[in-house]
Amino acid sequence: MKNISVIGAGTMGNGIAHVFAQSGYQVAMIDVSEDALKRAVDTISKNLDRMVAKEKISVQDKESTLKHIRTFTSLQEGVAGADLVVEAATENVDLKCRIFRDMDQHAPAGAILATNTSSISITLMAAQTKRPEKVIGMHFMNPVPIMKLVEVIRGYATSDEVTGTILELSRKLGKVPVEVNDYPGFVSNRILMPMINEAIETLFQGVAGVEEIDTVMKLGMAHPMGPLQLADFIGLDTCLSILRVLQNGFGNPKYAPCPLLVNMVTAGNLGVKSGKGFYSYSAGSKELVVAPEFRR
Repeated sequence: MKNISVIGAGTMGNGIAHVFAQSGYQVAMIDVSEDALKRAVDTISKNLDRMVAKEKISVQDKESTLKHIRTFTSLQEGVAGADLVVEAATENVDLKCRIFRDMDQHAPAGAILATNTSSISITLMAAQTKRPEKVIGMHFMNPVPIMKLVEVIRGYATSDEVTGTILELSRKLGKVPVEVNDYPGFVSNRILMPMINEAIETLFQGVAGVEEIDTVMKLGMAHPMGPLQLADFIGLDTCLSILRVLQNGFGNPKYAPCPLLVNMVTAGNLGVKSGKGFYSYSAGSKELVVAPEFRR
């Protein structure tokens, strides 16, 4: 396996492209937006600069990594010759299904088709293709160049051979793969999202403030980041989408998103990506400031 195509140049897509390119694979990064592709390459370059500054890689390593990345606005051109295609588009069922139909049509017959989805059914996406045995989930964690875990999700028809190939490939990237089966939220978000939702409910009901809730979980439960700060980092819209996948998939009211979360997303307060969520974010500042409406 030498040629990797990554569909989507956002936070996850550029991170996935980064780790494959740094490991010596030829990477085609695909997005409909030229600007998004340019920003993605700039982000990868800046992240590599940080690694050079910390003496984790050399300048030559950085240059080699960037030379392994090509960009495309055409999916058909970008997946030609791919051994593996990794879809990393927005967490939207209809969009992902459409992309999988396109991937199946244009990628070589022997190519494995993977998705970086954090909650959506692998089996559903595989059903859009004529190669369901070659469809699998590769759920990387954010930030991809740093986080070690890859949740490898088997769809209903995913073959043992494809699963073994992706597990081994993940190890070659320096990751720790964990094999799980295809049920809503898999393992990571089936456990994480109800916790985040409960933290939002705790705030919504006035039990404690933003800082208090996060401090309890950081100091009491040894979490590196409080659940409300983590929700901001993930994106409140993404959290809401995953909770709705869980709610619809299991039909259980315990997964229903908190009304406060729904209102914040409707208002456009999405966390770090929008500059405001449970905390306020300003460019260049690392200070954690509670959003005005949540200050006591």
